[in-house]
Amino acid sequence: MTDATLSTVRNAARVLKAFLTREESIGVSELARRLGLGKSAVHRLLTTLLAEGLVEQDPRTGGYRLGIVMFELGEAVKVHLDLHAAAGPVLAQLREQTGESSQVGVLDGDEVVYVDRLESAHTLRLFTETGRRVPAHCTSSGKVLLAHCSEAARERVLARPLPALTPHTITDPDALRAELAAIRVRGWAEAVNEREIGVASIASPIRDVRGDVVAALSIGAPVARFGAVPRRRIARALVEAGEAVSRRLGWSPESAPRTQGREA
Repeated sequence: MTDATLSTVRNAARVLKAFLTREESIGVSELARRLGLGKSAVHRLLTTLLAEGLVEQDPRTGGYRLGIVMFELGEAVKVHLDLHAAAGPVLAQLREQTGESSQVGVLDGDEVVYVDRLESAHTLRLFTETGRRVPAHCTSSGKVLLAHCSEAARERVLARPLPALTPHTITDPDALRAELAAIRVRGWAEAVNEREIGVASIASPIRDVRGDVVAALSIGAPVARFGAVPRRRIARALVEAGEAVSRRLGWSPESAPRTQGREA
């Protein structure tokens, strides 16, 4: 990235920060004065930010104010901060209860990003670092999130090639659709040898105050100590843990109807 490009990005950020004064709207001339930039440069920046929905123009005064996308970005940040606070104690309890690694993942396109994690106490561990991205179609967290996202978002993922990471990875879209439908009914997902041979995981949904699934809570372990019977037992504990995090986020099964995710 060139110095000129960096300067443009920096100035765009300065324009957005100028609206932290909470004024109803600010005009081009006033923004230029406050930022020490030329009016034409500020106008170009505002035109770009307007096209991206980051600012909007008041049709009455002609001034500018922050757009709805900035609100959505703020809400996304709030969700992640709230999610970390809500999930932390539950992750610790889950690790103590099962002895296995526990993590929280969110969906980003066709990938899962792990935003919180506690490592297993066992000597033989799985190494899925916080911040790591993994394909959604072959992980338990990804399956939970795909099962509960909007149909449009789900179909966008299923329309792309589903790479086979192991011989057990589900690569047929119809087969994956059927499994995702079963997950919505069952309430949890599993992936055994699908992303990596010798690794198994189970995941349950985390819901926000509206009942939307915003994250997945999962446990991963080597298959050798994660047989079929322990997986079913852990699944029950995991569903309860996911509901505990959801309640800490304001969800209540009595007052918030369960949904299959926000429409895209």
